[in-house]
Amino acid sequence: MFKKSSASPVILAIICLLNGLAFAQAHTHHEMGASSSARANTLNPVKTATFIGEAKPIGNGFARSWVTLGADGKPTAIGVTFTEAALTGLPPALTPGLIWTEFLLPLPPEASVTGFNHVGLNWNPKGHDPEGVYKVPHFDFHFYLISPSERERITARGDDLLKCGKPLPAEFVPEGYVPAPGSEEPGMGYHWVEPGSHEFHGKAFTHTFIYGSYDGRMIFLEPMITKAFLETRPVITVPVKLPAKYQKPGYYPTQYGVKYFPESGEYTVSIEGLKKLED
Repeated sequence: MFKKSSASPVILAIICLLNGLAFAQAHTHHEMGASSSARANTLNPVKTATFIGEAKPIGNGFARSWVTLGADGKPTAIGVTFTEAALTGLPPALTPGLIWTEFLLPLPPEASVTGFNHVGLNWNPKGHDPEGVYKVPHFDFHFYLISPSERERITARGDDLLKCGKPLPAEFVPEGYVPAPGSEEPGMGYHWVEPGSHEFHGKAFTHTFIYGSYDGRMIFLEPMITKAFLETRPVITVPVKLPAKYQKPGYYPTQYGVKYFPESGEYTVSIEGLKKLED
């Protein structure tokens, strides 16, 4: 979806390298002074360590996934950090039949202990249904519990609609959440929303938290945030409503964060306060 540049491959490689180094240094700085290497964590075990994924171009900027491990080696947060320039140069319109552009961000190997597999960052230039609620330009940050190859098998068409609509058992439904009618999507499955959230009570949608399921299993957790809200440079942390239990053992968030860091000109969107919960 990006046009090829006519610049020298060598120059492009140098630019990408410098951007990547600056990105990693700034991210390491604002992630609570965390190191981005296992070696630093070994030398100074009292500090947390943040492991950073490969930089991916988004708009006129870059984004990386990351995971932070505590001094005990247990994960505390997973997130995406992106440069302010990533909010510019985004596609204003999409291929007919599509409502988003997805940027796939693999998580670093150190995140495997969490149970999460990758992040799908979706840009929705016109928003999506329901009308009058989410029909504004926004980003979906899908933290997936399944692999991209498993997602490819979700067609949300024909017989697969039955799998999309298969309900989660009650004990696995987050407190206060309900399935959103007609929310089946290819590669995603079914969406669950919280009717008590502000956007359903006459207030403009700014940010919210959504869950996703397929074939009766939770497959993603999703902070959803408008471009306009990000441009206000927020620094917020919001509690997450949890189910009584989870089907897949792993580390799950108790809150999510949306934060702008003026010293680096970057944002992070993260799921935080990870706790290990078994089935």
